[in-house]
Amino acid sequence: MRYEHPIKQILLDNRHLWDHPQTRPAVRENFQRVLDCRTPALGAEVYVSETEEKLVFHTCKSRTCPSCGYRATLLWQREEWASLPDIPYAGIVLTMPDVLWTIFQRDRHLLRDLPALGAAAIQHWVKAKYGAGVLLMIVPHTFGRRLNFNPHLHVLVSAIGVHEAEGRLLSGLRFNKEALMHIWRYAIITYLRQAVAAGDLDCDLPPGRLRPVLKAQYERWWNINVSRFQSKWHFLQYAGRYVRRPPIAQRRITRITNQEVEFWTKDLRQKRTVHTRYPVAEFLALLAEHVQDRYRHAIRYFGLLAPRAKSRTHPSLFLLLNQEQRPHPRRLSWRYSLRKYFGVDPLLDRCDQVMHWARRLEPASVHLKSGG
Repeated sequence: MRYEHPIKQILLDNRHLWDHPQTRPAVRENFQRVLDCRTPALGAEVYVSETEEKLVFHTCKSRTCPSCGYRATLLWQREEWASLPDIPYAGIVLTMPDVLWTIFQRDRHLLRDLPALGAAAIQHWVKAKYGAGVLLMIVPHTFGRRLNFNPHLHVLVSAIGVHEAEGRLLSGLRFNKEALMHIWRYAIITYLRQAVAAGDLDCDLPPGRLRPVLKAQYERWWNINVSRFQSKWHFLQYAGRYVRRPPIAQRRITRITNQEVEFWTKDLRQKRTVHTRYPVAEFLALLAEHVQDRYRHAIRYFGLLAPRAKSRTHPSLFLLLNQEQRPHPRRLSWRYSLRKYFGVDPLLDRCDQVMHWARRLEPASVHLKSGG
């Protein structure tokens, strides 16, 4: 069965499960914004023609909102395609054993350092192997196919580097999966050991019992995936499934009842589609785990793409590549986006006359319920 707005419906019908003081403020804020999206609560623009008047309600811009996340992803892909040079790229997925997932789940402040640790591991290996700097884009990711909490990193890294001492291009960079795994594993375990020593972990195990767990995970193999992308657009399409979007596509939700939510997912071992069911309370709890706290970036940039270095390195890099830098793309208007991606012109009235902006309506007074 297809639902028009399944996530919004679940949030609205089960407000008592998330709208209370025990819920993280970021979760309450984003869930409420999803409910307010395209409603008078966020205000509206008024467009008129000779025969008609139309209200266009404002959108919420939340990463938890499926429709707003889709548009944000499209804009991000256009901007990155224009910014990145036309060179070969590699994709690296940095994972960790499931034993460590719960540590980052309970201590969410540790998640903010994962991209920097992953970038440092890759840069350390590239510098030791080639003596070069590379372009690095990292997309932190916390969810698995069944909405389980699974922190890992999706990394775009250039297969061409700039030699740091000589300033020349190095092409054909190949990334050793085993070597990267050892460095990544060392970085994570060392980071957690330092957190234990500083008393920064809210863990059920005391430090004396946690250290043997970290030692055991340090001695096992960690899965690292390295692949080559046909183009930068290939990675941007791949990463677009994870950035600025909720952890589950609404089309995957097949059934909603008062007791449970059912959605389909791909089982890689069985190589088929299976249906997963969760009680409504558990589904909302899983969804809430993947709502990022405020001021957390969905994409991080390092190496030659680092914000402080980009203004200095980008002109030189394009000069070495004998490529012209593309101008920053003009931001797509709301009307143009709907016409391009959905084939709908929102500013044509019933007589196909173009409507023009008239005035703005202020948001209605809507506040979060206190709950409890």
